[in-house]
Amino acid sequence: MTIPNNIQSVRMRNNFLLSMLSDDDYQSLLPRLELVHLSLRDVLAQKNTRIGYIYFPCTAVLSVLSYMADGSAIEISAVGNEGFTGMEILINSTHSVETIICQVEGSSLRMRVSDFKAAITGNTSLRLITERYAHAYMNQMAQSIVCNRLHTLEQRFARRLLVTHDRVDGNEFYLTQEFLAGMLGVCRPSVSVVANEFQERGLIQYSRGHLRILDRVRLEQTACECSNRIIHSRYESAHYPKQLDRVQNKRVDLVS
Repeated sequence: MTIPNNIQSVRMRNNFLLSMLSDDDYQSLLPRLELVHLSLRDVLAQKNTRIGYIYFPCTAVLSVLSYMADGSAIEISAVGNEGFTGMEILINSTHSVETIICQVEGSSLRMRVSDFKAAITGNTSLRLITERYAHAYMNQMAQSIVCNRLHTLEQRFARRLLVTHDRVDGNEFYLTQEFLAGMLGVCRPSVSVVANEFQERGLIQYSRGHLRILDRVRLEQTACECSNRIIHSRYESAHYPKQLDRVQNKRVDLVS
């Protein structure tokens, strides 16, 4: 089967999980992969509904939300180019535990659940790396719960910007105050106050949802300890030394 060139070209800027596969293993998956563009707030999975696709984000960033009975929601985790959605399939479940939406628009590879099941049957490379990621994901989610309970809004705001920055190309991304408020579980005016403070301090530039990181080092100093712990759980636990180096290099790029 001939694979479209646009999918072949994703290899070099791929989802990090898939980039860990050997060339032969990656080529064997290509006929099952589809390159798609995800727009802001696209719903990729809904709580308690059957999972249709497994997503491997490339430049998109996804938000995992937990909804209350009154319709309010809070982000419990995020998935970017270090991971994938649909971990429930690894334990033979068929339905999504939470709702997943697109937080930062961009590209993603996706695979039908039936194809993913076939690709992880037995002791395959894809099963190994997705299981490693599942372990890192659980560490990240546990740390996020602690962070939401114990740390100030300023610290959590800084952490949220950092983990998004880690997952995107460059230093700019689109993230509205309304969306940030939902992710942090606070009202929008509170986010506006913190964002204005960060701008006055020269940490960020923020206008109409367009956010630019100006001083990564000072932003890290403002964030709580969870920021570094989440970075290391996301990359080190999943054995991504090159990706951890990439995050460290972003600090150098902003200083130089």
